[in-house]
Parts: sequence; C-alpha cells; structure tokens
Amino acid sequence: MKSGFVSIIGRTNAGKSTLINSLLEEKIALVSHKQNATRRKIKAIVMHEKNQIIFIDTPGLHESGATLNQLLVQSAIKSMGDCDMILFVASVFDSTKDYENFLSLNPQVPHIIALNKVDLTDNATLLKKLSEYAKFSEYFKAIIPYSSKKKSYKKGLLDEIVKYLDEHEYFYDPEFLSASSEKEIYRDFILESIYENLSDELPYNSEVLINRTKDTPNLLILEANIITDTNSHKGMLIGKEGVTLKRIGKDARFKISKLAQKKVLLKLFVTVKKNWQKDEEFLKKLLNDEN
Repeated sequence: MKSGFVSIIGRTNAGKSTLINSLLEEKIALVSHKQNATRRKIKAIVMHEKNQIIFIDTPGLHESGATLNQLLVQSAIKSMGDCDMILFVASVFDSTKDYENFLSLNPQVPHIIALNKVDLTDNATLLKKLSEYAKFSEYFKAIIPYSSKKKSYKKGLLDEIVKYLDEHEYFYDPEFLSASSEKEIYRDFILESIYENLSDELPYNSEVLINRTKDTPNLLILEANIITDTNSHKGMLIGKEGVTLKRIGKDARFKISKLAQKKVLLKLFVTVKKNWQKDEEFLKKLLNDEN
C-alpha cells in the first residue's frame, strides 16, 4: 500500500484540470478555455489498485504583474514543495519553453511529464515532441503521452506515479473523491458557469463566495455572492430582467446536483467590491479559505 501527494504543474490551459477529472472519472475541477481559470488548489483522491494518490490541481504558471495572478503563481510554486512528486502537464502542441521555465524553479521532488492532448495529433508529431523532450531526460523520471478525452495510457501514468510514492497508510477514506471541502468545489462550479456564460474579460473581474449551505437528505441549499468590481459589470452579470444570472444559476445548479446526487436550491446574489483584485488581504483569504 502506497499513498502520497502529487502536485499538477504546468502553464495555464495545458489541460491540468481536465486531466484530473479524467483520472478521477468524475468532474470536480473547474475547466475553462479561459486562461488562469483555476484559482484554488483542488485535491482529488484517485485510488489505483491498493494505492491512494492525492492529486493537487494548481493555478497555471504564467507571468503577470497583477496582484491576483502573482498570488496564483506563488500558490502553484509553493505546492511544488508540499508534495511527494510533481506531474508536469504539457500540451503536445507546446514548445519545451514552459518545461525549461519549470526546471529553472529547481523542483526538489521527482517529476513525471504528462504529454497531454495526444488524441488531437498524429504519431509523427507525437514522436517529434518526445524527441524534443529527450534532451531533458536526466531531469524527469518518465514522459507519458496522455489523452484526457480518451483516457489513453491512464493505467501506465498511474503505475508510473505510484513507483515514486512511499509505503504509507491512506491519508483519506478511499471512498472520498476529494480532500477539498464540497463548498470549494461548488464555488468553482459557479465560477465555471460564469466563464461559460459571459465573454471577454468580465469573468476575470468576478469571484464567488459561498454564504450559506444547508444539506438535507433530499435537498442541498446554497446561497452565494458573485463579487465583481463595478456596477456596469454587476449589470452584465444580472442581465436584462435577470436572465443572465438565471442562466448562470441553472448551469451551476446542474453541475452541483450531479456531484451531490440530489436536488439543489441555489440562490445567487451579485455584490460590487471595487478593486478586489488588488486587495491582497482579501485575496489571500479568498484563495486560502477552505472552510
């Protein structure tokens, strides 16, 4: 029996959250085509044979001067030292530049490369990309092609990860899907629904706080605040006669209900907090609040 923590590292939009959902075979991590969608570290528990792997989905590595983005990158870098090994995720279409930047951070634990999205390319392109990474072979323990969509090489990837974990009793009940609080997952589902229903930059000016939860045998009641930075953005989130907010709520309720396996009553409110993305104290509480 082996158990351990694996931080998933990579650039924004490399497919880290999709990979976690694929390995778990259940949606718990926020997925969006928009950059920097992941803001909180979600812990997914994957049982592989008799072994327990706790994957930590981290914000993407990127360069930015914005306070929020700097804190996200700090969170990702910190997770590299708080784990037993690292899974570096790169798209098969990416250059090796992001991996070289990752190496410059001097990771102190073993790492494996997951070359993602291989279902979208041909064998010649895949082999060419593998040869590009070969010059870094002294640094990584293995490089494994992966398709989150088709779950290709899933067993091979998990087998390889387990090799570098220590013998240890389970950290969590093997029946659990996640070590993150359900409130954190529900919050990200609402944020994901905002991403899906609003275009351009508005979602980046929005965050979600869960105000109240009440869980009964047949009904989950949630109240949440969507925080944005201007009255005009508030108007866009609500929409004419509340139609946009209703659509966001409907999409989020469907996702939450599927995971909770029960009917969900979701009440959403929109609040303006000017310059919230520059309020470092507020941001730290927001990004670290798992209560």
